[in-house]
Amino acid sequence: MFRILFFEPRIPPNTGNAIRLAAATGCELHLVEPLGFDLSEPKLRRAGLDYHDLAVVTVHRDLGSAWAALAPERVYAFTAHANRYHHQVQYRPGDVLLFGPEPTGLPDEVLADPHVTDRLRIPMLAGRRSLNLANAAAIVAYEAWRQQGFDGAV
Repeated sequence: MFRILFFEPRIPPNTGNAIRLAAATGCELHLVEPLGFDLSEPKLRRAGLDYHDLAVVTVHRDLGSAWAALAPERVYAFTAHANRYHHQVQYRPGDVLLFGPEPTGLPDEVLADPHVTDRLRIPMLAGRRSLNLANAAAIVAYEAWRQQGFDGAV
C-alpha cells in the first residue's frame, strides 16, 4: 500500500485523523520529529478513537532516518506551489505521499530534497491558503488507492 509521511506535524487531532485514515486504507503513517505534541495526548487519542491498534504508525527522529527506513523509490511532495495536480500521476504501491506541517507546509529544503520525485498540488478555489492536513492526506490516499482499484476493500 501507500506510505503517508507527515513532516513535523503540529496539531494532534490531524494526526489522530490520519491514524484513522491509515487504519481504513491500509496505508502506513510515518511521522518525522519534532512533533508538536505527545502521541499520548488526549486530543490525538480521541481523534484516532480505537484505530490505533489497526494502523501502522512509525515515528522517525529526522527526515534522514525516515528516508533510511522507507528506502523510497518515489516520493510525492504536496505543496500549493506545484504546477501538477495530485490526480495527474499514476501512483504505485510503496509510493511515499509527503505532507508538511500546519500551517506552513513543507519548507524549501525538504521540497528540494533529492528523494522528492515530484511536487503536486490539490486543486482549490483561488484565494484559499490550504486544506486541513488530514483532509489533504485523505484526498490523495484515496486517489492513489482508487487507481489501484481499491485493492483489498470490502
